[in-house]
Amino acid sequence: MKVLVTGGLGFIGSHTVVELQNKGFEVVIIDNLSNSSIKVLDGIVSITGKAPIFENLDLKEKSKIQEFFLNHQDIVGVIHFAASKAVGESVEQPLMYYENNINTLVYVLQELTKLKQSNFIFSSSCTVYGQADELPISENAPIKPAESPYGNTKQIGEEIIKDTCKVTPKLNAIALRYFNPIGAHPTAKIGELPIGVPQNLVPFITQTGVGIREQLSVFGDDYPTPDGTCIRDYIHVVDVAKAHVVALQRLLESNNTSNYEYFNLGTGTGSSVLEVINSFERVSGEKLNYKIANRREGDVISAYADTTKANQVLGWKAESSLDDAMTSAWKWQKRLNSN
Repeated sequence: MKVLVTGGLGFIGSHTVVELQNKGFEVVIIDNLSNSSIKVLDGIVSITGKAPIFENLDLKEKSKIQEFFLNHQDIVGVIHFAASKAVGESVEQPLMYYENNINTLVYVLQELTKLKQSNFIFSSSCTVYGQADELPISENAPIKPAESPYGNTKQIGEEIIKDTCKVTPKLNAIALRYFNPIGAHPTAKIGELPIGVPQNLVPFITQTGVGIREQLSVFGDDYPTPDGTCIRDYIHVVDVAKAHVVALQRLLESNNTSNYEYFNLGTGTGSSVLEVINSFERVSGEKLNYKIANRREGDVISAYADTTKANQVLGWKAESSLDDAMTSAWKWQKRLNSN
């Protein structure tokens, strides 16, 4: 069975390709390499022993997508990762984010609505909840006004899919709202590859640990949390990847209860920035050079998932601990450094 993975050479995309291939799916990747590297393909092949089909395409080119679907009429499902994802950059370049994240989604869905039957998994985000009123955050939490254009593209994306599913009974879709994916494949053959200065905490920690960055800034230690630093739900990227395969199988086996569903992906446990630093120091044996800096604008104080729905309805559960994830991230960083 052939599955299309857009953005399949990215961080979560590449790990999902590995899990799909391990389950016997044939994978086609579309990626324009704007925020990824062709070398990731070698890592995937090295882990699975199988080469996915790769097409270097920009999904903003509508005619190219139409042509792609004409050439691949046997695709049973699409997992859509391709999107720009840096919150700060989205504030500075909103139109780029709306074009890249919304137009491409519309173009892919337009092709899927032409098929007799189609299955679609959407890469969404816990940013749709904003600063939640209650913790842990369940799927019933209200969708708050987005804190950034990036967050808004995820909210709008979900609305577009929901509206399309309403009038397209043969389209089945699941939106997966992930919290904070971290870590790398245990083989250290694929992992997070930030271009330039990392926007996320864990690559900044590992780059500081290995000496690429001089010092890590912890933005604020005066939040109303046990140690004063922000709390997030950090989930191992392999657990996130496996959830996409489970979600796709749910649709392929017609186990979905409606043709649009959504699930939180998290561990259900919040970890503070200082707890993540402590975990890194514990698994690496390195002391991390960090300082407390001023709060950063737009940071949510605390966010972690209520995973009941994903556990019970989707039949998926995160298996790896924070220490597992940090161990894999450190192994990956050291491998990158030795190359």
